Amino acid sequence: MNKALPELSDALRDGCIRGEHNSQKKLYHSFHGFAMAICLRYARNRDEAVEIMNDGFLKVLTQLNQYNPEKPFKPWLARVMTNKAIDHYRSQLRYAYTEDISGIDDIGTEPCIHNKLNYEDLLALIQRLPNGYRTVFNLYAIDGYTHQEIGDLLGISINTSKSNLFKARQKLRILLEEVSNEVKVLPMMGSFDR
Repeated sequence: MNKALPELSDALRDGCIRGEHNSQKKLYHSFHGFAMAICLRYARNRDEAVEIMNDGFLKVLTQLNQYNPEKPFKPWLARVMTNKAIDHYRSQLRYAYTEDISGIDDIGTEPCIHNKLNYEDLLALIQRLPNGYRTVFNLYAIDGYTHQEIGDLLGISINTSKSNLFKARQKLRILLEEVSNEVKVLPMMGSFDR
């Protein structure tokens, strides 16, 4: 059952801008799940997602006066959370490994659908990707950015963005195969003839 998120009311927005603790707390609790879902896609694990989300909410609360109330709040909040995830990725770049595969002609566009996996399973697989692969995969496949936009956001070349997407898809295929090959056999109590 999808419970619709509330929109940001003028009173709540104004209370947050004035620094009222109760208003800030209400905003946080009202949009916590929405923001966390975005951050989980970019993070390696839940702790990292919480860190990104809290940084995002800090930015939301300190820069809420820049939000245009004429437009929907959730896309603005999603953009802030995505940007905080990108900032986190950039801060981790010194540990990242990327490879430019400009010589590869076929980047691969064949969709891979496993209808037995649920959201949590897919999220866990995405979180197992290396930072660079996971970030590019999310920006391209989920958030709809172009390779040019990704390159500009992350400070990488278009070919590196394509390479990271290619490698992410390869790694996800391998992980999906591993999951689909796992067979869980549970003994049936009392069903054995003696």
